[in-house]
Amino acid sequence: MGAILFHWILLFWTALAVIVCISLFFVNAPYGRYARRGWGRTINPKWGWFIMELPSFLLPYLFFFFSPRSQDITAFLFLLMWEVHYVQRALIFPFIMKKSPYRMPLLVMFLALFFNIINSYLNSGFLFVLSKPYGMGWLLDGRFICGAVLFLTGYIINIHSDSILRGLRKPGELAYKIPQKGLFRYISSPNYFGEIMEWTGWAVATWSLPGAAFALWTTANLAPRALSNHKWYKRTFPEYPSRRKALIPFIL
Repeated sequence: MGAILFHWILLFWTALAVIVCISLFFVNAPYGRYARRGWGRTINPKWGWFIMELPSFLLPYLFFFFSPRSQDITAFLFLLMWEVHYVQRALIFPFIMKKSPYRMPLLVMFLALFFNIINSYLNSGFLFVLSKPYGMGWLLDGRFICGAVLFLTGYIINIHSDSILRGLRKPGELAYKIPQKGLFRYISSPNYFGEIMEWTGWAVATWSLPGAAFALWTTANLAPRALSNHKWYKRTFPEYPSRRKALIPFIL
C-alpha cells in the first residue's frame, strides 16, 4: 500500500477516534459491568479477549520479520515494547481473568478485532516499512528515553492494578467490591490510567503519527469508561471514598 493511501487511512482513523470518544460519553460499551441484553449473540469473555487481541500479537511480528528492518536493533526494540504488552494482553490476561457473571457480545469482540487489525497495521506498517530508519542514535534521544520510561511505568501500573482487581474475588465469588490497594486509593480506574500512560509513552518513544493516533484511541476509549466506572462505584457503594478521583490522581 502506498504512502499516500496510508496517510489518508491514518487521517480517517484519527478522526474516527474523536467520534468514538464523544459517543462513549453517552453509551457504555456493553461488556463487563455494563453488559446488557439487546446486543446480539455473546461469547465467553475469556475467548472474546483472546480472539480480539490476537492480531495485535501476531501482525507486528509478520511486519517486522518480512521487512527490511528485521536486522535493525531500534526497530527490534520497538517490536519488543509492543509485544511486552500484547503477550500479556492476548496470551495471559484472558486466561487469568476471574469468572464473570456477564458474557461478551460478539459485536463488541468483532469491533475490537477490527480496531486491533487496523491499529497494528498502521503502527507496524509505519515503523517497519514506511518510516526512515531511526538508527542507533535514536536510543539515546530524549524522546525515546522519556517515552520508554513512560511506557514501562504505565505497563507496571496497568498490570499491578489488574492484579488487585483479580484479588478482590475469592473462588466462586461474582460480586463486585471496592478496591483499596495501590493507586486505587486515589483513582477508580488505575488500570486505565496505566494503559493511557503506556501508549502515550509509545507515541513519544516512536515520535510517530500512528503512535499518537494509538494514544488518542486509547484515551478516547478508556477515559469515558473510567468516568462511568467512577459514577457506578459511587452509585453502587454509598461508602465509596469521596476523595477518590476517576482517572487522574488529585485531578480528574
